[in-house]
Amino acid sequence: MYEYIEDRVLEVADYIVESGATVRQAAKKFGISKSTVHKDMSERLRYIDPNAAEQVRRVLQKNKDERHMRGGMATYMKYKEKREKGRVDRNGKK
Repeated sequence: MYEYIEDRVLEVADYIVESGATVRQAAKKFGISKSTVHKDMSERLRYIDPNAAEQVRRVLQKNKDERHMRGGMATYMKYKEKREKGRVDRNGKK
């Protein structure tokens, strides 16, 4: 494997473990696609550093388990903001 790919994989893995970042957040931070982050973390990392791969797997699984809560909170905040601006009623209608 190319050295620059290994360097990127390790750098992204460290970021995910230290910050608890999602795949999407890591992709944005490093300017790469979500697909690349996912492939790096799920396939390439286990050959480079199996211990780091296990740590990243745990963080990503935690993020996956919690994603329904983040989605619900995002929807709640969206409509709360609209209500506060007087654009919708409690049922989400204009």
